[in-house]
Amino acid sequence: MIVCTLGKIMKERGLTNRDVVELTGVSRNTVKGFQTDSSRRIDFDTMYNLCVGLNVEPGDLFEIQTNNE
Repeated sequence: MIVCTLGKIMKERGLTNRDVVELTGVSRNTVKGFQTDSSRRIDFDTMYNLCVGLNVEPGDLFEIQTNNE
């Protein structure tokens, strides 16, 4: 399964939802969905805004999680 690592990135950097919204322009609900890995899709504009605002690469936002994790 592919999981979103936004929550992990936020925790490592000490960022709140509000911080991410302000840095990226992505809506609060979208940020929350990715933070909790409850979103099931992402569009390229959103991914671009997250990458630019957080200074990360697309691959930094996702990781493969095996059934053992």
